[in-house]
Amino acid sequence: MCSTAAVVAAAAVQGGGVTPITDIHTDVIRTHILNRLDGPTLAAASCTSLQLLSLCNEDHLWKDICNSTWPSTVDPAVFDAISTFPSGHRSFYSDSFSCLARHPLSKAGACGGQAPETAELISAVDIYYDGELVYSKVVGTETLSLWYLGSPFRIDLMEPKETVAMPIMFDGEDGACMGLAEERLRVSWILIDPSKGRAVNVASLKAVEARRHWLTEDIHLRYATVVDGGCDGEAVQFAVVVTCGGKEGRELQVREVSLQAEDLEGKILTGLDTLEILDAAMAGPRRRCDGETEKEMYRKFLRMKVQSRERNQKREKSLDMVFITAGVSILLAIWMFFLSR
Repeated sequence: MCSTAAVVAAAAVQGGGVTPITDIHTDVIRTHILNRLDGPTLAAASCTSLQLLSLCNEDHLWKDICNSTWPSTVDPAVFDAISTFPSGHRSFYSDSFSCLARHPLSKAGACGGQAPETAELISAVDIYYDGELVYSKVVGTETLSLWYLGSPFRIDLMEPKETVAMPIMFDGEDGACMGLAEERLRVSWILIDPSKGRAVNVASLKAVEARRHWLTEDIHLRYATVVDGGCDGEAVQFAVVVTCGGKEGRELQVREVSLQAEDLEGKILTGLDTLEILDAAMAGPRRRCDGETEKEMYRKFLRMKVQSRERNQKREKSLDMVFITAGVSILLAIWMFFLSR
């Protein structure tokens, strides 16, 4: 992809003078300049003039960028969903390339207690290793049933016996395999709401945590996005967990990829709660994605979990003391009653 300099270079020098971009034929701009730009550069170019604004908004340019950035968008179900977006592929790119910014949810959003009118969530997932696509899949989730609304929210991407081989050897606990996987494995999990024409990428740019299971030695990589989950501003994390394993000396295999939403108490949110949070988050502000910022937000979320657990423990101890005091007082009252007779 070209940088912004490509737009400047397109204003060719003729006879010692610079030709304005407006003097270049639109077909040349379309076929030799704009189709070579990446998303951020194309968006920047659209701000330079009314002519470029019109040309840069052409849907086929953004469709090619979306397809190259997220190969899962080639799927017909995703293509049909993107057609409902206000500006087609450009709107989809704007939603999916940016990250969610934490903000208090409005009373009209997740505080209202009513399920959003969302009939289906579409998951468009792409997994990369060292920048190369290794797995891509689209999954549709029906969201109107009572079973979905009342059950813990969880989307499993892979079939039970399905695996994906990685170009890296699996090793024991002291090996470098986990560090390489954490550094080089990237995940994009875009949730699409076709009914509202909105989307959000709930996977962090990089893994925010990597752990080995103490028994199986499987590697668990977590790609988490932290958002506000209620009127009180309590944080919630959307976590994509990638489970990798294998036999020592053989290729590392991705065995499981799942998405869940978890609150500060470690409780998995229901489908209804998740829909309400997603509905408000999709309509909320966005920010530039940054791997280190996402890691720090996740560390802060973990600290908040510890603080929440300590508060709950103190509350439980206080309640225990109240009940013990009340019980002792009742026993003493009964004892004094019988003594006074």
